Amino acid sequence: MTSLEAVAAYLPAHRVPIERVGEELGLAPAEIKVFRRFFGLAEICREPDGTVTDLLMATVDKLDALRGREQHVRYVVQARTMPVVAPYPVNPVHDVRDALGLEHATAFALTHHACASGLLAVDLCGRLLAADGDPDALALVLTGEKTYTEAARTVPGTAINGEGGAAVLVGTRDERDVVLGYAARTHGRFNAVADELTAEFQQVYTEALAEVMLAALDTAGLGLDDVAWVFPHNVNRISWERVARRLGFPLDRIFLDNVPVTGHCFCADPFINYRTARDLGRLAPGDRYLLATVGLGATFSAMVLEH
Repeated sequence: MTSLEAVAAYLPAHRVPIERVGEELGLAPAEIKVFRRFFGLAEICREPDGTVTDLLMATVDKLDALRGREQHVRYVVQARTMPVVAPYPVNPVHDVRDALGLEHATAFALTHHACASGLLAVDLCGRLLAADGDPDALALVLTGEKTYTEAARTVPGTAINGEGGAAVLVGTRDERDVVLGYAARTHGRFNAVADELTAEFQQVYTEALAEVMLAALDTAGLGLDDVAWVFPHNVNRISWERVARRLGFPLDRIFLDNVPVTGHCFCADPFINYRTARDLGRLAPGDRYLLATVGLGATFSAMVLEH
């Protein structure tokens, strides 16, 4: 079975108020007020200096479970939202692999599920490790991106993006957080950027996200009553309020603590929220939980695990 052997998260200490980001993006004061008052955003994480490789290395530095097990790592996978995150010929996933002394591992990136690529990477790595047949083999999934460009700093009308990362050590033993079910749905008609499609996407968003969460639970043979927590992507609060109402699921069991203080950290969000919840003592042994996220393009994904 696919399992999360360990999860580490890194959030830069430097925070930027959303008003300053709004000024950088040329947003009207009324738009910024919507982000703060209705979407629940206050500030975002940002590392003023450094590269994508620096961000990923700072994240892996917190992954203590990797120490002494480097020889077991078969795959190093960068799950990312943007197809290009560094100028040619820089390749962050290769740079991190080599810096960690993992030259023996196969390294590649996944991007086609956008911000849902992190869950895809966990599922794919579990399948690859199971096919390899070595119970000690591991995969290292890396998430986290820089907001270099204006396009990388916001999801228009939805979120303001921050810089933070998560590193996930994936295995096939059932001694840690075990994956019980996974579902992904790609609604390809939203791949094009057009005003009329944006309006339609907003209309179907809640139903599509609720559907994929229920589908993941169905693959695990579970229902919503079995779920202790949902660890979501941190786009905004109001979208999760709507999903909670649609599902009849308590909002206080959707972990939204990081929404005001991190911004949307691309593929890293669900893992950052899981790590924060664990550090706060919110997860108990045997708890079942959902990781849920959406990638523009548009892919809706959910994964069920048992702690």
